[in-house]
Amino acid sequence: MNADDNSPSAPTGQCADLLLQNQLCYSLYSTSLMMTKVYKPLLLDLNLTYPQYLTMLVLWETDGLTVSDISARMLTDPGSMTPLLKRLEAEGLIHRTRGKEDERVVRLYLSEQGKALYDRAKRIPACVLAASGLNQEQLRDMQKSLLKLRAQLHDGL
Repeated sequence: MNADDNSPSAPTGQCADLLLQNQLCYSLYSTSLMMTKVYKPLLLDLNLTYPQYLTMLVLWETDGLTVSDISARMLTDPGSMTPLLKRLEAEGLIHRTRGKEDERVVRLYLSEQGKALYDRAKRIPACVLAASGLNQEQLRDMQKSLLKLRAQLHDGL
């Protein structure tokens, strides 16, 4: 189960399954780090961090969601969203509105500035595709495999 054909074999007495380069978790982790590095200069132009960009993607898709809706979509804890959302609000990209029926419910809406940022963000997927060295079909196949893995891991919890 080597990560590549050039990976070293396990030293005598050690299990090859415990080599770092043979770990699926490490492959996912290190790939995630590289992906974040690819996004960083692209997002600097938008003045967004990677988590802020993901949040904006959710809101560009469906405006007016609750904090719970967004955290569920992003697989994060709602409490961890608060500082991120406050920064987006301070930047003038969103505004928060408390529910009239239940003031504990906070809905998030894109500001005009947040809506306008969408047009500037449209170039990012093509840049990431180019950086990946994959074609659109390969990227979609990889995404399907990762989503299947994520679902299976979730079901196993």
